[in-house]
Amino acid sequence: MKILSEFVHLHNHSDYSLLDGASPIPRMVQRAAELGMPAVALTDHGSMFGAVEFYLEAKKADVKPIMGMEAYVTRGSRKDRTRDTAHHLVLLARNEEGFKNLMKLSSLAFLEGFYYKPRVDHELLAQHAGGLVALSACPKGEIAEDLLEDRDADALKTAMMYRDMFGAGNFYLEMQNHGLDPR
Repeated sequence: MKILSEFVHLHNHSDYSLLDGASPIPRMVQRAAELGMPAVALTDHGSMFGAVEFYLEAKKADVKPIMGMEAYVTRGSRKDRTRDTAHHLVLLARNEEGFKNLMKLSSLAFLEGFYYKPRVDHELLAQHAGGLVALSACPKGEIAEDLLEDRDADALKTAMMYRDMFGAGNFYLEMQNHGLDPR
């Protein structure tokens, strides 16, 4: 049964996201194809380890692959090894420039920012924002965390920073139902 859909999943973890994703890439792509989705994104945590497999599987299934990563972002310096802070931010490549920037960010997160997790900071994101679309991510994102801690002004400031960093139309707030008390 093929259901034609214009809906596209943009925040997906495969089994390359240890302890967070259980879906093997071939199954994820196959399911998107079965549902008639024109595209699907892969946004594994902190890396692009599944990128080649994902690309090949998606092309084989005639589903457009959207390359991405759920980056770990520290509000301080990526080189600071005293605070184990890492917020989530989903990054998607819009074009070849964006794909190259994703690869650069993933590599630098391991080489320069690794502290419990491969991290980037706002400085690195700003340097490599070209060709990328960013999504605010889950409750571990900076904006969601600020809102959950009643720091609305900080959440707005961060959202505006990302809008300016990635450009108008290239930063989006994610809406997810995690069953949290809306107060």
